[in-house]
Amino acid sequence: MEKPSFFDKMMLNLRATCRYYTGYPKDLGPSRVIHFTSEREFVQLLHQGYPVVVAFTIKCNLTKHLDKVLEEAAVKFYPHVKFLRVECPKYPGFCISRQKTEYPFIEIFHSPEQAINHGRVADPNITKYSVQVLPFNYDASTYGFREFFKRHSIHHSGPR
Repeated sequence: MEKPSFFDKMMLNLRATCRYYTGYPKDLGPSRVIHFTSEREFVQLLHQGYPVVVAFTIKCNLTKHLDKVLEEAAVKFYPHVKFLRVECPKYPGFCISRQKTEYPFIEIFHSPEQAINHGRVADPNITKYSVQVLPFNYDASTYGFREFFKRHSIHHSGPR
């Protein structure tokens, strides 16, 4: 094993002694980001009544940064906002239904309400819901999410 360079020693010392070094790894605990597995699970998540931040991603360098941001934001807003990550190559039908061409992108689903049935109902056991969907166009950071929630009056500090 080779001897660490002067620069490596300096960086190790800096990380060990300075908590405010920008590269200091944060201990976020267990991941609060939910990985998409099915539309049924997504609907059940919406029925809990919390806002759901959905990140539609593919494998690229931007996604690595976005994953870190989502992890930090999910810990910050837990349990009042749920964060969901969808890997679009694995679930193309769900992603294509959003009709977006550029990845990654984020949408926020909130305020599920039972929709009024108009006309003929095929099955009385089926309940239709409407959900407000907002495209996220703020800075991809915890601060950006907080400002977005404030701007659109989305409750991020407690259930409704």
